[in-house]
Amino acid sequence: MSHQSNLNNKSLDDLEENEYMLSSVPFAKRRPTWKQIMVWIGFGYVATGFIVGGTLAGGEGQPGLPPLIAFLSIAISMGILFIITSLLGVIAQRTGLNLALISRYSYGSKGTNLPLVIMAFLTLGWFASINGMISDALKAFIGNPSGISVITPESLGFEGIEPITLEEFLSMILFGLIFTMTVYFGIKAIENVASIISPLILIMAVVAGIGMIIDGGGVGAIINSSKNFDGLEFGTSITIITGSWIAGVIMGVDFFRFNKTIKGVFAGAFACFIITNPILNIVGYIGVTSIGSYNYIIWLNDYGWVLGLIGVIGWVAALWTTNNAELYCNALYTGPVISSYKKTPVRRKSIVLVVGIVGTIISALGFYQLFFEDFITVLGAAFLPLGGPIIADYYLVKKQKYDASDVHSQRNYKWSGILSFIISATVGVTLEFFVDIPYGLPSSLIALALSVVLYLIIYNFTDKAHDKKEKKINEELFTS
Repeated sequence: MSHQSNLNNKSLDDLEENEYMLSSVPFAKRRPTWKQIMVWIGFGYVATGFIVGGTLAGGEGQPGLPPLIAFLSIAISMGILFIITSLLGVIAQRTGLNLALISRYSYGSKGTNLPLVIMAFLTLGWFASINGMISDALKAFIGNPSGISVITPESLGFEGIEPITLEEFLSMILFGLIFTMTVYFGIKAIENVASIISPLILIMAVVAGIGMIIDGGGVGAIINSSKNFDGLEFGTSITIITGSWIAGVIMGVDFFRFNKTIKGVFAGAFACFIITNPILNIVGYIGVTSIGSYNYIIWLNDYGWVLGLIGVIGWVAALWTTNNAELYCNALYTGPVISSYKKTPVRRKSIVLVVGIVGTIISALGFYQLFFEDFITVLGAAFLPLGGPIIADYYLVKKQKYDASDVHSQRNYKWSGILSFIISATVGVTLEFFVDIPYGLPSSLIALALSVVLYLIIYNFTDKAHDKKEKKINEELFTS
């Protein structure tokens, strides 16, 4: 790496108050493990968990799964997400590098822009969607007292979608700006929010689930009313669940680089995928079965406005921690892409402001209400293999040996990573939307496994010779 590059990276880190957008996080700057776990509990508590659980139940004539099959689907999906997140998190913890830098080893210093651009769009979509989820909660609580509809989806050709009210529209703008300002102040601000909120929102979800079971006549009554649910393919259910979390899995790299220990990585992933999110999936399933909706605020409203208000506060607080993570990571993807073509450093805070405002506008225009269901289905089918090349390169090719000091000297393009992802993503979409997969196998997992296999094959024909040559040159320079 050149002296000028060193200066640019140092000046950038100085500007970014040690958020380490283009360098490794020093061990002395790692964060306390318990705070990182709180971040992951809060990160895992997102309304998508309720929505996905409700999707598994079906309802209103939609295809669903009987309870035991639905819970098996949740268990398998969360186990897979836990394993993938942990594998990526270990790499981040050992190197201290974020996704933008880790990807250079498997995609190349310029080739890494492919996964980064994709992740930038995914996190932007999630930021907009989560603002929409908050408007959902407020709508369930206060309704539409103004009587004004800002957007009427049916007039745009979207059948069966309720109008977006003035209250929803204003709430998406307000909270989008609030979230933007939190992220503006970096990882410490995110931890402070998560440390206070995370335990409370998890308790609230459990209480809501128990309450809806009681109101639904008990566990036996809910099982009896849902045992005839059918029509949803088991493999599709896994694709939906994993698709709802693939962006979060990849984003985990950017948080785990602040971990002090490997145990902390497993603890964070466990908190998210074995505790928090499965609870939300189950509560969402129970909600559709017992009260006809995954939104527990509707259930709380039946017991008075005070409980309804508490539910809204908890819902908003939970999504606050998640949306902080979306926007924080977006800057870590957008910044390096810009920096790869621009000589002068790009301020993380500037990116946060721009992307936050753009995401707020997109959400106010109805992204969540109009496109969310298709959004998460495509995510599962196409983008789960995004981490395949990283896992294959670190664990199977490099044998868990990355030297963080080499991160800025990687060649521009590594075709094994680029091609394996593009091919696998194409196969995933094809299987999900155009091919009947035997035995109901999930397209997302097929695509992920394919990306790992393809990486190993393509690597032997393209990048292996280059890596050997570079290693030999480095060894000669070292001995001289």
